[in-house]
Amino acid sequence: MQGQNRIFDDLSKLMTNAMGVAQGARAEAETAMKGLIDRWLAERDFVTREEFDAVRAMAQKAREENAALAARLAALEAAMAEQAAPAETPAAPKRSRAKKE
Repeated sequence: MQGQNRIFDDLSKLMTNAMGVAQGARAEAETAMKGLIDRWLAERDFVTREEFDAVRAMAQKAREENAALAARLAALEAAMAEQAAPAETPAAPKRSRAKKE
């Protein structure tokens, strides 16, 4: 019986050591993969979320300013057309040509 217990103890120690080695290999593989992904992303010049949000806010502000300027331009063009139209609409009085006799 003593022999069987010793075999189980040795087998248990072997499995515990194997699990420790497997966990160490897993941690090492994760570290290597993380380093590989970090290098790959750095080479691609991806932007951070903060940079993306800042540029998006600038673009939104530019669109709003563009819309405001377009509305202002339309109003000015309408005002100019309104001023130009009355000057053209009154017809000059027609001269009656008297027949020369």
